[in-house]
Amino acid sequence: MGGDHGPHVTVKAALNFLSKEPDINIVLVGLEDAIHAELKVNKSAAGTRLRVHHASEVVKMDDPLPVALRTKKDSSMRVTADLVKRGEADAGVSAGNTGALMAVSRFVLKTLPGIDRPAIASTLPSRTGSTYMLDLGANVDCSAEHLLQFAIMGSALVAAIEHKDRPSVGLLNIGEEEIKGNDVVKQAGELLRASSLNFQGNVEGDDIYKGTVDVVVCDGFVGNIALKASEGLAKLIGDQLRSEFKKNPITRLAGILSLPVLRAFKRKLDPRRYNGASLLGLNGVIIKSHGSADVFSFEQAILKAAEEVRGGLLRRIADQVSAHNGARNNIHNGSLEEGELA
Repeated sequence: MGGDHGPHVTVKAALNFLSKEPDINIVLVGLEDAIHAELKVNKSAAGTRLRVHHASEVVKMDDPLPVALRTKKDSSMRVTADLVKRGEADAGVSAGNTGALMAVSRFVLKTLPGIDRPAIASTLPSRTGSTYMLDLGANVDCSAEHLLQFAIMGSALVAAIEHKDRPSVGLLNIGEEEIKGNDVVKQAGELLRASSLNFQGNVEGDDIYKGTVDVVVCDGFVGNIALKASEGLAKLIGDQLRSEFKKNPITRLAGILSLPVLRAFKRKLDPRRYNGASLLGLNGVIIKSHGSADVFSFEQAILKAAEEVRGGLLRRIADQVSAHNGARNNIHNGSLEEGELA
C-alpha cells in the first residue's frame, strides 16, 4: 500500500513477476477492496499463486514512528512482518516509509543472534558489475564492532546472491593507508584484519564504482550521504546530456546518431535495475523498495527478495557470525591460557 503509487504499481509488478517465476507464490497485503480493484483493472484475480491478505490500516509516508509501531497494529507493513515471522511468507517487500519499515520489522522479527543492529544494504553499478554497500542510513553512529557485523552481513549477502565463496570487503575511508580515518574506522580496520573475511583494506569513494571490492562497509551517516550524492550526480549527467543535445540542429543530429550508445549507457546505469535495499540482520528477509518505484523497478525488489531466500541468506549470516564468534572465543581462551602459564 505504500510508496508514491501504492497498489497501482505493486499489484501490476506482482502479476508480471508471477508470469516469469513459476515456482513462487505472492501474498498481496493491504486494503482488500483496493487490491481487488487493481487486480480487476489488470484483468486478473486472486488464485492459487496469488493470495490477498486484508490489512485494515496503512502507514503513510509522513507517519511518525510511534504511530507506525504502536498505533497502526493492523497496517499492511505490520501484517507483512507478522506473516514473515510466522513462516507464512519467506520474505516481505515494501515501498513504504523506510524508518517505519525498519522499526516495525525489527520489533516483530528481532535481530539474528550475534547481530546488534540491522543495516540497510543496496547494490550500486560498477565497472566490474555491482558493488554492495552498507549501511545506507539505518545507523548514524556505529562502533567498530557494528562495522565488523555489517561486513559479515554484506559478505553473506554477496555469497547468497552472486554465489561467490569469499566476497572481497573494503572499509570506506578517506585514504587507503591504515593510519587514515577516525578512531572508530581504525578500530574497525583492526577487527576486520583479524577476522576470517576476505578483507582488502581501506577503500575510497571512487572505489565504489571502480568495483575494487564486492562489499563496501561504512556507517549509515557516511553511506547515506555517498548514496544521495551519487544519485544527484547521475541525474545531473543525464540532464546535462539532454540539454547539450537539444542546443541546435547539429547537436540534435549528433544525439540521434548517438542513440544506440546512449540507450546502452542508460540501460547499464538505470537505477531501476538496482532497486531494492536489504534490511540485513533481521530474523527474516525484508526488502525496501524505493518509494517512487515504477512497475519494472518494484519487480526488481521482489526478485531481490526471492534471490535472498533462494541463496539462504539468513543461514549464511548466522553461520558466519557463529564462526566469527567461535574464532574470537578461541583466541581469547588461548590468550588466557598463555597468561596463566606465564
